[in-house]
Formats: sequence, structure tokens, C-alpha cells
Amino acid sequence: MIKNPKYKGSCHCGNVQFEVSIKPEWLISCNCSLCTRLGNLWAHAESTAVKLTCTPEATNAYIWGDKNIAIHTCKKCGCTTHWTSLKSDITNMGLNFRMCTEHDISVFTVRKLDGADTWEFID
Repeated sequence: MIKNPKYKGSCHCGNVQFEVSIKPEWLISCNCSLCTRLGNLWAHAESTAVKLTCTPEATNAYIWGDKNIAIHTCKKCGCTTHWTSLKSDITNMGLNFRMCTEHDISVFTVRKLDGADTWEFID
């Protein structure tokens, strides 16, 4: 990842906002059963490069499968905004760039991840 201008995103109501101070290498479109339904475009970043603006009570955390991550959704408008790791040794997080402007999204390559089966990129 390389240093670049900040990217900002927010849920529809603005209750959950994020700002990332690095440019992710790409965005990820995952075909797992959840991401397929949600339509997320994930960017991964070190949590130290992310400023998350919301109260802890602002989101619902959905934990499923191998219980390694918590997927956060705004309680007010229902937008999925980010995920955080539940493992203490993992320091990165995921940001749903669908919460950013179309202009910001358009500068990235979107890679396809086979989260439904192999956990490998299939592009």
C-alpha cells in the first residue's frame, strides 16, 4: 500500500464514517454467501491508518462462520460499513468502499475473491 490522499466514506445516514490515510492496492469483491448478498467492495487497511467516527453503540456486529471477524452495520440506516478482526494478532480491517464516492471507487482495480470455496483470487 502506498501513501496517498485520504479516502472518506459514510453510511447513508452519516452515523458511521471512516477515513483511511493510505491508498489500498485494490478493492475486493467476494463471492461468499454474505458478501454476495450485501454487495460490498472491501478495501483492507491497517487499523492505525483508519479513523472511524461512530460510537460503539452505533453499529450491530455480525459474527458468523469461523468467528474471526465482526462485520459492522449501522443500526440506524442498515449500511454495512466495515469489518474488524476478532483475533488479537491481526491488525488490519476491512472498509466497505461502497460507502465512498463513485469517483473514489473508479480509481481502483476490483479483484474477485472466491470466499465461497478456495479463499483465492479468481481474476
